[in-house]
Amino acid sequence: MDINSSNIEQIVRQVLDSMNGAPVAPQASGAIPATAHVAMLTGLEKIEIKEYPMPIVGDDDVLVKVEGCGVCGTDAHEYKRDPFGLIPVALGHEGTGEIVKMGKNVKVDSAGKPLNVGDKVVTCMIFKDNPDITMYDLNKQNVGGADVYGLLPDDDVHLNGWFSDYILVRGGSTIFNVSDLDLDSRILIEPCAVLIHAVERAKTTGILRFNSRVVVQGCGPIGLICIAVLRTMGIENIVAVDGEDKRLAFAKEMGANAVVNFKNYSGAEALADGVKDAFGGYLADFAFQCTGSPVAHSNIYKFIRNGGGLCELGFFINGGDATINPHFDICSKEITTVGSWVYTLRDYATTFDFLKRAKGIGLPIEKLITHKYPLEQIDDAFKTNLKMEGLKIAVVNK
Repeated sequence: MDINSSNIEQIVRQVLDSMNGAPVAPQASGAIPATAHVAMLTGLEKIEIKEYPMPIVGDDDVLVKVEGCGVCGTDAHEYKRDPFGLIPVALGHEGTGEIVKMGKNVKVDSAGKPLNVGDKVVTCMIFKDNPDITMYDLNKQNVGGADVYGLLPDDDVHLNGWFSDYILVRGGSTIFNVSDLDLDSRILIEPCAVLIHAVERAKTTGILRFNSRVVVQGCGPIGLICIAVLRTMGIENIVAVDGEDKRLAFAKEMGANAVVNFKNYSGAEALADGVKDAFGGYLADFAFQCTGSPVAHSNIYKFIRNGGGLCELGFFINGGDATINPHFDICSKEITTVGSWVYTLRDYATTFDFLKRAKGIGLPIEKLITHKYPLEQIDDAFKTNLKMEGLKIAVVNK
């Protein structure tokens, strides 16, 4: 039997825990190798699998063996255009894995839940110099003032993104124990948090209620998750708008009770009439705009009744200007509009409960992941994402 220092540390810990009558923590599977593999974006549309020495785990650090990570639209933007100027960079921020080694100062996660070797975890953000971003920040500030693994400049650690076989979670980061969720659910935590935040923003208008008529425009992963979040809240009168029949069919599986294919209508007024017909002759009380299309943003106001509300969450990056008529679209209709961008730390924790509730009421959340690739085929994963051949694409390690 090959016993290295990591094995000895785990065995001693088990023995001491059992002598003290404490529950024995789950153990990590396998020994820690001397090197790690990282999918490094080294140029536009060029990813190379690099091998680096396993870093030293500091007293406040956590070494995680990566099990899987979703491909986000942000990853695709960086792959195609490098809008953040990060190349070379280890991408991947929708990841999850198993703790294989912990620094001596690490005892609990960011919500106060115990952490042990063998636990399944996700990360949310890395604190910088902004003390307002806390677990219970009453101002609900989003992650715009923090760093995120998978969007970090390369350094001498290299294990900075989840598209790898190991990642080093540094002290000062957030980390959550999600051992009670299956792998697919854990991969979906980050995109689901985006929608938890959006719906929380929508609720601040006072317009979104149980009996609201809600239109969701865009049935990619974000729009589909939006529908699922609304259904778990008890909202049932949901109309989904998209241009692909397959996505609209899945929108019904996720909880929409009617769908509208915009390709069947000529012009924004006709499309608005189609949405109205889907609601039985009424316009929407509230709308979620989940695409990055300026045209879609311009159209969305026409779907909303006088005094209704809108949450715009489709533009994570600059997608261009939209044309609206302030009088007809906003003022005369007295539309209440909120913007939503990523999430807060507290939204992240709320997402864990959403995923359990969604499964509890039978929503097929796991079907959002339509393609899985091993790390060595990450280029194929990105190309599938860019071709829009599936919904959520994931890189999953064996």
